[in-house]
Amino acid sequence: MPDKAKRPGNRLMDRPEYRLKQQPLTCSADTSVFDAVLAMSEKNFGAIVVIDNLKKVIGVFTERDVMNKVVGKKLNPQKTLVKDIMTPNPRVASETDDLIDWLRIMSNERFRRLPVVDGNGHIKAVFTQGDFVSYTWPDLMYQIKNLATATLSKNFAVFLIIGGIFLYSVAMVVLIKTLV
Repeated sequence: MPDKAKRPGNRLMDRPEYRLKQQPLTCSADTSVFDAVLAMSEKNFGAIVVIDNLKKVIGVFTERDVMNKVVGKKLNPQKTLVKDIMTPNPRVASETDDLIDWLRIMSNERFRRLPVVDGNGHIKAVFTQGDFVSYTWPDLMYQIKNLATATLSKNFAVFLIIGGIFLYSVAMVVLIKTLV
């Protein structure tokens, strides 16, 4: 299980994508595939989070499930239930989990959708691989800048001595070149 984020801003709930997301589309396990697909189509969602009576995540139902498990096997979508073809017991993140941990896990385990739940286990959002792609270079550069600043201020005397030696060396090279 991923750790809770140790640095401010690294929690899943700290990401702008989390705050800006629409409420996830949900259904019960006893929903027909036909009704689930209609809801997905109406809202233009690629997946539905399947929840139980306590609103806890029990599965994920995707467009890929429809193609591979219903259309590909010539099942009747009006008689087939979501519970028969959903991915049961998906990986679920807490909204306070570390973003980088989940980025690594999703990449390594090759899944595309990550339900995110609150402290009560209720669905709050679904992160996709695309949301993680938005963890862009500016974010990484900002973290590198902060790390460099912390390192520089911690070792300022060392950097000052090295910088002085460097400047003295450059000055000596310039002086010698002008004298020759």
